[in-house]
Amino acid sequence: MQTPIAIKVNNLTKLYHLYNHPQDRLKEALHPFKKSYHHDFYAINDISFEIKKGETVGIIGKNGAGKSTLLKMITGVLTPTSGTIETHGAISSLLELGAGFNPEMSGLENIYLNGSLMGFTREEMDTRVDDIIAFADIGEFIHQPVKMYSSGMFARLAFSVSINVDPDILIVDEALSVGDMAFQMKCFKKFQDFQEQGRTILFVTHALDTVIRYCTRGIVIDAGQKVYEGTSKEAVDAFKKILSGDFYLQDKEEKKKKAAAIKENTLLKDAFKKHKELDSYGNNKAQIIDYGTLDKEGNPADILDYNAPFSIIMKVKFNEEITDPIFAFTLKDVRGLEITGTNTHMKHIITGTFKKEDTVTITFKQKANLQLGKYALSLGCVNLNEKGVEVYNRIYEAMLFEIIGADQMVGFYDLQSDISIN
Repeated sequence: MQTPIAIKVNNLTKLYHLYNHPQDRLKEALHPFKKSYHHDFYAINDISFEIKKGETVGIIGKNGAGKSTLLKMITGVLTPTSGTIETHGAISSLLELGAGFNPEMSGLENIYLNGSLMGFTREEMDTRVDDIIAFADIGEFIHQPVKMYSSGMFARLAFSVSINVDPDILIVDEALSVGDMAFQMKCFKKFQDFQEQGRTILFVTHALDTVIRYCTRGIVIDAGQKVYEGTSKEAVDAFKKILSGDFYLQDKEEKKKKAAAIKENTLLKDAFKKHKELDSYGNNKAQIIDYGTLDKEGNPADILDYNAPFSIIMKVKFNEEITDPIFAFTLKDVRGLEITGTNTHMKHIITGTFKKEDTVTITFKQKANLQLGKYALSLGCVNLNEKGVEVYNRIYEAMLFEIIGADQMVGFYDLQSDISIN
């Protein structure tokens, strides 16, 4: 009777012995009383799950959670410390970009080399090579040494080999992120073809929208342990809670403590990691003494849900009397490009007169309808006079925050389009 299970993982553990100094390994091996000089690190800790044939399952988690280690054990690249793995069907995997490629050999020669590593004869690869070359679409570079390839060419050729050998199970580890958009679309079209053919796909990705769109289920791994398994949408929601500190009870309690501390006049900025690139300047007639971002519930947060309300807070102390200061913020993306921002002058807000020692809190409220990713927040308190812009205090890249979610868009921000089809 044919089993409906493609992959079965039972109590899987991968333990590493870590040493503080290289010589400690030798000292431990030679010690007459077997003294231990190492400490244990569980890359994977007692994970169990089953994947049925025909399922597409996404594994998500933070960097270092153990996702790649898990896939390497399933494909046989790594040996488990304990536990068992059962696989039923031919496996093709793409775990690391260009893994198994000889840089001195041409792309065509590497196709045959990878085929032999997968257990195919040269005659069997002869029947597949035309499809592999056509899918990779790297032109004359197929006859050049792969050491000349860009990362995109590596991805094209490696993925093309993996999917054109008719696997029952395809395992992919974040390898598609380097390809261009057209190639990624072609890859996901192949995913859909595989799904229609009843094949099994297991892949690791940080693209949450990909999990929701293509996966039937999701598995969330954190610190080497499986912490959630469910539908793709439920798994993504669980992962977002881990990122924002709302998944574990202890994280929730810590978040509540931070919020309570802020309310007791602790500086809001102390709830966040100080950005190492922070740059502050100005004549200090007014000083930005505190700042931060609050989530939709009013709690300090540097991980915000896409399209959810959030607030930017800036607290300013005046060192002399000033009339109609301008309060401003801007956001930059990871490439340093200024994405958006506003100020009280642009919004036609008359801020009034502030005396020496006065303190004022400015709150900018908006929705996080920006492209998913990380942003740097810059703040300013300035004025306009006959000499131009007088800078009281500006803080460039005061802090970083991240917007997470499952929605896709093109460009920098979402226009909140309402689509109708008649």
